[in-house]
Amino acid sequence: MKAPGFATLLAQLQVLNQPQRQQLLDALHPAAGLDRVVTLIDQIRSRARRCPDCGCVRCHRHGQANDLQRFRCCQCGRTFNDLTGTPLARLRHKGKWLDYLHALLDSRAVRSAAERVGVHRNTAFRWRHRFLDRVKHDRPERLTGIVEADEMFLLESQKGSRKLDRKPRKRGGRAGLRGISRHLDCILVARDRSGQTIDAVVGRGALRAAQLTQHLLPKLDPQALLVSDANAAYPAFARTHGIAHQAVNLSSGERVRASAAGAIHVQNVNAYHRRFKQWLARLHGVASRYLPNYLGWQWALDGGRVTSVEQLLRIAFGVINS
Repeated sequence: MKAPGFATLLAQLQVLNQPQRQQLLDALHPAAGLDRVVTLIDQIRSRARRCPDCGCVRCHRHGQANDLQRFRCCQCGRTFNDLTGTPLARLRHKGKWLDYLHALLDSRAVRSAAERVGVHRNTAFRWRHRFLDRVKHDRPERLTGIVEADEMFLLESQKGSRKLDRKPRKRGGRAGLRGISRHLDCILVARDRSGQTIDAVVGRGALRAAQLTQHLLPKLDPQALLVSDANAAYPAFARTHGIAHQAVNLSSGERVRASAAGAIHVQNVNAYHRRFKQWLARLHGVASRYLPNYLGWQWALDGGRVTSVEQLLRIAFGVINS
């Protein structure tokens, strides 16, 4: 619009009544959301932009498409934009992304989020796991001091699968075997006293020392004190790698024990288990293959660590074209 026409439009805004002003704001809302998203993409992309195909740093502008600046690599000739190579590449309706992230922060179910944002439920589900793809990797580098570790178990779910490796059962049913069996997903959670947390879906059935070596050892400070329950996998893991370890025998009624290093208990990690299960229940059942995404989602929300949609979007983008 040319400047004189825009000035005329601004002058006419003064005579709009309240319903008309609200209608105008609703019409401008997606465009405002799109502008905010494009601005954020421009802010957080890597300044040393590289071609996602060959890694060349030499590129030039090559028009615009889907509201984003495109570039052409001077070496291989491939064109790309700032989202190429990220989980958010090729997603549409960018003007609605921030509204959808508000729904993620509110922990809304798929249908509720779709209705709120104004997209199809399949789009809402696809967006959920695209936005959470890198959130699940946003974890602390090290756990230090007193580190509590414990596992929790959830009934495995093949929701959405076309083929099952077991007999079908009614959703929300029970495992076919008693106790800890291959019908349960084992989720390891380790948490230090500062609140830093790591987690991993280590497999099905009982926890083994080899799984602790794979998932816990890379994140555990060598000087940390590992505290666990009486599961035999933890002392075997600690002996193998020379890690200080103390156990709390919960089955005998022991909850807290004093020591020179501090209080010995696993109440922090068990409280985290409880919060995760209570939060997961509101989502009406999730497939086992998506559990890492939901663990990352809960970690982002727990304790108010992520409080704004811009912060969540930055994590979802990760590093762009680096």
